[in-house]
Amino acid sequence: MVAEAVVQASSVFAAFDKDGDGKVSAAELCGSMTAALGEDVSEEEAAAILATVDADGDGLLDQEEFSRLGDTASHEGAAGGAGDEVDDDEVRRRCLKEAFAMYATEGGDEGARITPASLMRMLGKLLESSTEKMELEECRAMICRFDLDGDGVLSFDEFMVMMMGNV
Repeated sequence: MVAEAVVQASSVFAAFDKDGDGKVSAAELCGSMTAALGEDVSEEEAAAILATVDADGDGLLDQEEFSRLGDTASHEGAAGGAGDEVDDDEVRRRCLKEAFAMYATEGGDEGARITPASLMRMLGKLLESSTEKMELEECRAMICRFDLDGDGVLSFDEFMVMMMGNV
């Protein structure tokens, strides 16, 4: 399971690393976030996000730093007081809901699900300038790894477990 998560993380990193240099710049982060969110994200906003996990201060994210993006809120929550943890948990949940909505089919909060087809569509957008393309069967396999109830799709709760690394 850990090896599969590492492979998945590498694929996501590769999708953001448009020029293939092993680093994600603020411009690459901005472009990928804009494509994924469907709304403009300024390079300044992307640079601010990048700076929160840029451990070596080079203005670029290597794969290890990139993997910390999802962990940032939980680390900040652990460092603050109890009130901060509640706020951070709420921020983390809201961010995960936004990310989930990018991949999910329509259906409102309760009916939205990530299907193999919706995952393939979004990964196609993220990987559009890459030579790597995801096939429907690969998307089914990715979903299967985290499909806790075996229905062939990911609910928000399953997506949250996947993103938080609690499997």
